[in-house]
Amino acid sequence: MTSEEKTATSSRQPAAGSAVSVPEAGSVPAAVCRTPRAPLAADVVKATAEKHGVCTRPFTMEVADNDTGELRFVPVPCGSTVESVCLPCARKAKALRQQQCREGWHRDTEPETLPAEPPSEGHTDLLEFRADLVARYRELTGTDQLDEQGQTQADEIREEVAAVDAELRQLGLRGRLPSLDAPNRRMVKRSTKRRQDAPNLPRRKVAKTTVGREYAGRFRPSMFVTLTCDSYGPVRGDGSPVNPAAYDYRRAARDAVHFSALVDRWWQNLRRVVGWDVQYFATVEPQKRTAPHLHAAVRGAISHDTIRMVTDATYHQVWWPNHDELVYTDRLPVWDMRDKSFVDPETGDALTDWDDAVEAVENPAHVVTFGRQVHSKGILGGTEESGRHIGYLTKYLTKSTGEVVVADSARLADHHDRLHAELAITPCSPRCAVWLLYGIQPKGATAKTTPGHCKGRAHRRATLGLPGRRVLVSRKWSGKTLGDHKADRKAFVTRALAEIGIEKPQPDPARLSWRKVESNDPNLPPRDHLIMHAIAERITWKAEYDRALLAAGTPPGAPLETSATRRAA
Repeated sequence: MTSEEKTATSSRQPAAGSAVSVPEAGSVPAAVCRTPRAPLAADVVKATAEKHGVCTRPFTMEVADNDTGELRFVPVPCGSTVESVCLPCARKAKALRQQQCREGWHRDTEPETLPAEPPSEGHTDLLEFRADLVARYRELTGTDQLDEQGQTQADEIREEVAAVDAELRQLGLRGRLPSLDAPNRRMVKRSTKRRQDAPNLPRRKVAKTTVGREYAGRFRPSMFVTLTCDSYGPVRGDGSPVNPAAYDYRRAARDAVHFSALVDRWWQNLRRVVGWDVQYFATVEPQKRTAPHLHAAVRGAISHDTIRMVTDATYHQVWWPNHDELVYTDRLPVWDMRDKSFVDPETGDALTDWDDAVEAVENPAHVVTFGRQVHSKGILGGTEESGRHIGYLTKYLTKSTGEVVVADSARLADHHDRLHAELAITPCSPRCAVWLLYGIQPKGATAKTTPGHCKGRAHRRATLGLPGRRVLVSRKWSGKTLGDHKADRKAFVTRALAEIGIEKPQPDPARLSWRKVESNDPNLPPRDHLIMHAIAERITWKAEYDRALLAAGTPPGAPLETSATRRAA
């Protein structure tokens, strides 16, 4: 040991006779600092991907070149709209929605819709083959007693039809194809007279125009409208009821389940009153009391009195069987393998079929109306106020319903529990398994159906009855689908790169074959490798795009009218 080491060691040792302080058990000296652990490699990859706008949880596709035989693995973005799942994909989806809202809100010309392509010979050949399969299937299943051999043939035909449908979709096909099973509907006539407790509405012939009126030769304002549900009892500032025992949870649950149908009826009534095809971009969000409410950007100017009148007169009648009292609570209905239906656990009698129960309905089981709080405001296009309201419309689109509805107090958590308990016994559709608790066999019931357990969103604790469609866009809003808006952003970037001599090759889709790679595939590359490769590509693309902006005289990051398109790209 050197003299310097001896001196350093002696300086750390206590002097003779001096008191040495020993820390008590379980205590940590204040001078001791805990060094934080280094970040995980996966976290670094994820943070880098989020920095450059690369999907953090892509799924892998195998792409084969049919001419050269080349195989390569391509990471495909997950497309999530929730930030907590994938931040880059959610922000792109939000920017795309903002662009969609901006393009349609203050239009002064009618949107152009592309005509549908005529069916090709491949379409007609496949549909002729499908028609023969359906005829054979119905011939087999039309008999009362289907033997084992006939059942096997019917299953094979069903699989063949599914393969034909997949080929039709690949060729390009919109709409729903006819079902294999023959339709068995019984039309139930309902009165179309308005309820006497609802005010009458004036009715005009709806013109095909979708553009609002122009004022003073240059102003063409549009509207921002907010609609809410009715009151179910007084609530506090945090949304919890003042008196939970008197709060109408049953009506709150049913209004939430049927809110989307009420909104559809409101648009129908509004168009009939104003006399033109009103177009809208709307979002559905929960209030603090967890009731759904609607924010809508409406093209064209409509008077506040008209909006109030239509709201007061709009209602939706639910022509379902009565479901006020539970029939089965302890002993639930059981499936009868012989009759292929649910029966009473004690008597063995078959439950009432859905069609029979609906046919016996004389009065609606529930009537949904809006609340008295209605907000409407006129907004001019191209103003700061218009951009602010677009941001407000899309504010919560990157959050799941469970992240928006948060119980931060005990009484609010109790409120959510009470509402969820009522939603658990509220049927959400004619196929809902909750109908079995009321002695009614729902549509499509099978041996796998569990009485009282439905997988619909309305019964989940995280959603509390809020509808699955959180963005509602009318068909003639911008004349484009989300796919069209994605194509616009791609064309925008491609043109900018072409102006500086950068041409991106566009492979022929007919040459490529795509296959999703399963997670247990031995050739599947690690996800982090795919993400790092995508990051390198994104850095290259960003550098090329910045060169294009500089060549156009626009510095990167400068605000443009197409900012949403640029962010989505």
